[in-house]
Amino acid sequence: MSDAWAIEAFLEMMVVERGSSQRTVRNYGRDLGRVTEFLGKRNKDLLSAGRDDLAAYFQHLEKTGRSQATAALCLSAIRQFYGYAFADELRPDNPALTLEAPKKAKRLPKVLTVEEVSDLLDTADREAESGDAKALRLQALLHVLYATGLRVSELVSLSANSFFGTGGSILRIRGKGDKERLVPLTEEAEKNLRRYHEEARPAFLPEGGSKWLFPSRGKQGHLTTARFAQLLKEIAARAGIEPTKISPHVLRHAFATHLLEGGADLRSLQHLLGHADITTTQVYTHVRQDRLRRALEEYHPLARPGKGSHADVS
Repeated sequence: MSDAWAIEAFLEMMVVERGSSQRTVRNYGRDLGRVTEFLGKRNKDLLSAGRDDLAAYFQHLEKTGRSQATAALCLSAIRQFYGYAFADELRPDNPALTLEAPKKAKRLPKVLTVEEVSDLLDTADREAESGDAKALRLQALLHVLYATGLRVSELVSLSANSFFGTGGSILRIRGKGDKERLVPLTEEAEKNLRRYHEEARPAFLPEGGSKWLFPSRGKQGHLTTARFAQLLKEIAARAGIEPTKISPHVLRHAFATHLLEGGADLRSLQHLLGHADITTTQVYTHVRQDRLRRALEEYHPLARPGKGSHADVS
């Protein structure tokens, strides 16, 4: 039995018995055709291929730069086909039963240097000297974000009464799953937040007032995450930082990484970030290790050939 016949019979079954859409049938046919072409170069076909042959195809997809989404769709087609082939006794086994598409390594979060964050905050401070309400608001937002590592959704939706304590030194955060946590503010962040609250917030209040710390006359009633992201990129450009390099989430990552590099423990960082599972927080240890490795390779005299010799080291 040829691959073409087997694929045609499978696709017909998908339409008649499972009521699959034309799009699904077309995509499955395309993916199985590509697998057939690959197997042919290994002197195999769909009905004789083993698990290793199919795994090699997914390695081929990864090497040629295909996305994880593309691999996942192809895996679905292959599993469905071999499930059908086994059930209809076209072959005695199902080689796709334990088949998995290769997973790409987890991408480490982007992080700004301490110097870049300082440039960003210095720019916000200079612009706020004018007393302009928008400049004061942005200054407060940036200082609070870098001082606390809040999620951007948590930041823009802070309630007006969310900071309290001695002079307003603690923030009450309502995070994921409606869980509440208390996060301390640095002295500088507290000062800028209080100035914004007293001098600038009234300029953004809609008629009738607002319960939000960063109110807006828009539909949501508070500054949106999209608008804040836009303001952040604009001030990044003015601070000499490439706008594509920065986002609210990148500032959250900077907070976490810089805190960990300064000696903070993972449990404290987990609480500050509002992570339910500490394994989520542990990604920042990988960021730190990656930076240390780069520093070692760049500065150690024996890290690379030609950079030094044992005789050079006393």
